[in-house]
Amino acid sequence: MSKLHDDVLMHSYQEAVDWINGLIPFGIRPGLERIEQLLDALENPHRRLRFIHVAGTNGKGSVCSYLTHVLIKGGYDVGTFTSPYITKFTNRMQYNGQDIEEETLLQLANKVRPLVEEMARTELGSPTMFEVTVLIAILYYATVTYPDYVVWETGLGGRLDVTNIVHPVVSVITNIGHDHMDRLGDTIEAITAEKAGIIKPGTPVIAGVTQPEAIQVITNTAREKKSTLYLYQQQFDQMPLYVDEQEQQFRFEGMFRNLEDVTITMKGAHQRQNAAVALMTIEVLRQYYALVIEDEDLLEGMKMTTWPGRLEQISDQPRLLIDGAHNPEGAEVLVDSLTSTFKYEKLHLVMGMIENKNHRDTLKHILTIADTLILTEPNYRSAKDAEQLRAVVEDIGHELGLQASPNVIVEKDWKKALALLLKITEPSDLAVVTGTLYLIGDVRSYMLHNKDAEKGW
Repeated sequence: MSKLHDDVLMHSYQEAVDWINGLIPFGIRPGLERIEQLLDALENPHRRLRFIHVAGTNGKGSVCSYLTHVLIKGGYDVGTFTSPYITKFTNRMQYNGQDIEEETLLQLANKVRPLVEEMARTELGSPTMFEVTVLIAILYYATVTYPDYVVWETGLGGRLDVTNIVHPVVSVITNIGHDHMDRLGDTIEAITAEKAGIIKPGTPVIAGVTQPEAIQVITNTAREKKSTLYLYQQQFDQMPLYVDEQEQQFRFEGMFRNLEDVTITMKGAHQRQNAAVALMTIEVLRQYYALVIEDEDLLEGMKMTTWPGRLEQISDQPRLLIDGAHNPEGAEVLVDSLTSTFKYEKLHLVMGMIENKNHRDTLKHILTIADTLILTEPNYRSAKDAEQLRAVVEDIGHELGLQASPNVIVEKDWKKALALLLKITEPSDLAVVTGTLYLIGDVRSYMLHNKDAEKGW
């Protein structure tokens, strides 16, 4: 492997992150050829690791968090790879719940940079930012931390996603929705086919999908790969016992056994489904790989699970929730959760989105419950113009003939939009910031005074 000369050796964490982010202009280029060659040059370190591969439209991060907390509580060492990040680049790669150390990231970036620059001079072109991030993550787990399991979240899709370079011990598909349709296809079947691409021959699959057409695609793929499939509401399910604003409890019903009184603090009915998917994954690991976790630790791990930016309450006075509902399914879940779990007189929302999203169908859900809707713009290169969003809102209002349309305000500066939101929210009201995770991340860091915050991708 070629060495870096001292004049191009990176000397700080920030320099390393700047170099990785400097690869963003190379875009998202589906395919595994570049990552295969890079890993081959490093003697395929990923083959020494046990991966739990998680794909899906929404819920991936929550399922990864449930799995991570339960496995750690059960005494296992766990690597967790997720994206995008809410606060800092190092959030992407965690070991036992702690971010990769800045110095370690710098060392690994210096190790892979010669390979990356060498490939950039070939007909394959430069590896992308995400490919390099995946490469560094694999090296971190395979050569630095050596976890028992790596909880491994896809970036985009599944079949051609860079993370699909691994052969996992189990594959998980959380759910399917209308997101990234410009890349994955414009039907549920097409999107499901891409997500189902993570299913490997003979490897068990846990799926939380509910649409008949999605179930059909996953069932057929599992059959072709001779993989045992465990489907939500067929081989496993959850029955709610009670729900309030602080926690919810349910009974888990699985093929191998049932679990009574599972308590979670993550909010919304969708989190019971995500929790059930995670529990079934743990049960499959028990059956196939002799995973041993005491029930007491299992239940405690579920209860202590949190995931930033998902119906997360970050202020009590006034009550302020943040939720990254950036697609129609996410918005539908948000609306359902707010109406079924929370009590309030008026609901005031701030919303910002990026360009390549289904703005119309996302806003259709939001408009049904908002008393005030403040449209803003995330501090991000492809932010959707707030005035254009207002035009979409007005169009939807005419189309639906809404009797009680929300008070719509445009404030392009997100900090001013947030200040207005906090000002108009009375003690009996509820405030919500939603939309793209780029906005959610900034608001969260700003409200919690996090000085380490970086711009997410």
